[in-house]
Amino acid sequence: MEARIKAAANPDVTTAIQHLYKAIHSGGVDQRLLGLLHLRVSQINGCSPCIHASVVAARKAGESDDRLHNVVAWRETPFYSAEERAALALAEAATRIQDGAPGVTDEIWDAAAEHFDEEQLGAIVLEVSLTNFFNRSNRAVREQAGKTW
Repeated sequence: MEARIKAAANPDVTTAIQHLYKAIHSGGVDQRLLGLLHLRVSQINGCSPCIHASVVAARKAGESDDRLHNVVAWRETPFYSAEERAALALAEAATRIQDGAPGVTDEIWDAAAEHFDEEQLGAIVLEVSLTNFFNRSNRAVREQAGKTW
């Protein structure tokens, strides 16, 4: 297990990820929404360390337990705005691409574009992509929630 974690730790990768975070966080999207997207994508992928980290960070940012507990079923709850719903739909569609899922349809993209400008859409797509990267990397090295970060 230790060898897996050490193999994944690379200073060049860390620097690249820091640059990606900078681009995401300068994209003009509310940080709490980015946190919800990270949480939802991580739920879909079953990434326990990212779910754990998302919840811890979201609580520190003032996110409510109702919203955190219900993001898994965001379509059936009253806790999210139209803007947040559009972003969550985009995040799910970009994540669920296995087994012939259609991915991000024009309808999903257009709904998100009603709420976000191009820079914000870029930040959302990058957040979702980076979260998927982390989820898969954590699965590869068998990272556990709360163990190292």
